[in-house]
Amino acid sequence: MLRHGLSFLYMNAKTGFSDSHPILTALSLSLGAAISLGMARFSYALLLPLMREDLGWSYLQAGSMNTSNAMGYLIGALVTPALMRRIGAQKTLLIGATLTALFMIWCGFLTDSNALLVQRLLAGIASALIFISGGLLAARLGSQHIRQAGLLIGLYYGGTGIGILLSALLVPFALTYANNSGHAHGWQIAWVVLALACILATLTMMRPIHDIDGKTVAPGEHGRFDWRAYSFGLLGYLMFGVGYIGYMTFVIALLREQGMSGPTITVFYSALGLAVFASSRIWARLLDHYKGGQAQAILNGLLCVATILPVLSANIICVFASGILFGAVFLSVVASTTALVRHNAPAAAWPAGISLFTTVFAFGQVIGPSLVGWVSDQSGGLRHGLACSAVVLLAGALLATRQRALLHEP
Repeated sequence: MLRHGLSFLYMNAKTGFSDSHPILTALSLSLGAAISLGMARFSYALLLPLMREDLGWSYLQAGSMNTSNAMGYLIGALVTPALMRRIGAQKTLLIGATLTALFMIWCGFLTDSNALLVQRLLAGIASALIFISGGLLAARLGSQHIRQAGLLIGLYYGGTGIGILLSALLVPFALTYANNSGHAHGWQIAWVVLALACILATLTMMRPIHDIDGKTVAPGEHGRFDWRAYSFGLLGYLMFGVGYIGYMTFVIALLREQGMSGPTITVFYSALGLAVFASSRIWARLLDHYKGGQAQAILNGLLCVATILPVLSANIICVFASGILFGAVFLSVVASTTALVRHNAPAAAWPAGISLFTTVFAFGQVIGPSLVGWVSDQSGGLRHGLACSAVVLLAGALLATRQRALLHEP
């Protein structure tokens, strides 16, 4: 029996944790997405109404905070490939996660709007380090387990739902504590609590992701990514970046405008987060089956429907249907682009391909919050702003239908 036990330990040491436990490895890796998007970015939707009221912002000013975050994300997307080539994907991810937590703690000591813009910019840069390096590691993990590739990639991106769920639960707790302690700016306490959760998540994922292949190739012939062959996929993804971020920035503020109570909003956002996590299973076969832009087109179309629902009706069933559908779809659009690159490009070009799609995504996110905020200010409410997001998502779906699978099979 001892011999069998030693043999088991030897085989696991030889093959590595990611080889023998791919699902657990993907779940650990998904905590990176939970930090990068779920807590560092999307928790802002919960805090936006309080910060806007406390600091006297217009909707355009409130949206500019996420625009600044997206601008940082764009900068991060541009520098991440070089950083990964120098130190590897694992170290890049862990550095990004640590910096994100530190910048979130800093937010707990700020009230000046210009300083908050800088904070959101720096947090965006750090978030990009996490998300791009994590996406590469997820793709590499998928290549080690081809039959489960769609599920493993989806689990990584679905980790954003873990972050959204934690945000939905932790923010009300932090705000209650701040109110009971008489803190003048309760939202500051919430940012610190979320940062502590990010630190815990970083520590949790350090060991399980250690033996995924995190090396990238030096720039050269075999590592080149021909963006022209992916032009419609890139354009569709740009529209996704513009459209989805408007919903995720302002939907909570819209629900407050419509009179939804705090506990109901907590349930709504928790349901959205759970749907994000479940999406990894829901769309795994779709990501494995389609080699071109079909998956992105279907998912963008569903997001359009989800975005327009709360614009058309404030009925609680309609609103919850919107949140659950949106949560079940939007991160799978991100996963669909990773799958598109994996299906059609050689493995050496994956880092460049994922980085390019992420850069286009970041451009869209820069435009989206300010666009929706401006439309909302001009029209006197958020309903028109979210309607604008729905139209953009529909355009993204139509563009993605034109993306064809390539002849190359990696």
